[in-house]
Amino acid sequence: MLTDRQVELLQAIINDYISTAEPVGSVEVVKKHNMRYSPATVRNEMAKLIDMGFLEMLHTSSGRVPTRMAYKLYVEQMMEEEELPVLQEIALKQRLWSNRFELGKLLREAAEALADTTKCLSIAVTDDGYVTYAGAANILEYKEYWDIDTAKAALKILDDYETLNRIFQSVIPGEEVYTLIEDEIPVENLKDSAIVFSPFRINDKTGDIAVLGPSRLNYCKTIPMIKYTKGLLEELGGSW
Repeated sequence: MLTDRQVELLQAIINDYISTAEPVGSVEVVKKHNMRYSPATVRNEMAKLIDMGFLEMLHTSSGRVPTRMAYKLYVEQMMEEEELPVLQEIALKQRLWSNRFELGKLLREAAEALADTTKCLSIAVTDDGYVTYAGAANILEYKEYWDIDTAKAALKILDDYETLNRIFQSVIPGEEVYTLIEDEIPVENLKDSAIVFSPFRINDKTGDIAVLGPSRLNYCKTIPMIKYTKGLLEELGGSW
């Protein structure tokens, strides 16, 4: 059970690492967040969080970075989803509107819109094997994908419907949005990645709309964007 101070510290570290991709040190986090604790106290709490599995040190002289366990706790209990601006909602609906009568074009436009807004790789699939994606080049902006094996693993799944289907079927049905982080993704060499996806149904077709990016994904923005896009797909596609 985390104390209030540990929760505050862990949330600050996760938010900082999501935005900077740099290990977080005790002095920096105290200054940036105006914490009422000394750097020494924060270092002690960091050590406890490491022992509990929420943080890790990449090098002896570096700061700390969140683990998969930390991200899962963040997504499930800590973060607050950001409300999409009304103008963004309207713009996205207008963008998809003209493609509402053709499923392939509708999904393609939805994938492109997701890639543009999340700056990640977006994927849409249907139960009969249709796959479309956008933003493949986006992930190369993240240092996690500068490793050639990681980049190849991320790009390879785009041409492999069976692997994509295995990913989307690896969860227990019933949720609106799913988040798979690091080794929860049933694909080798995606240890620093996360996939956020939502199942959709359009008339007699089912499928999934997803975003793939680094573990330090901006979940606060990505999850509500996935939810809204899924809702638009079902609303507009249902007009056939």
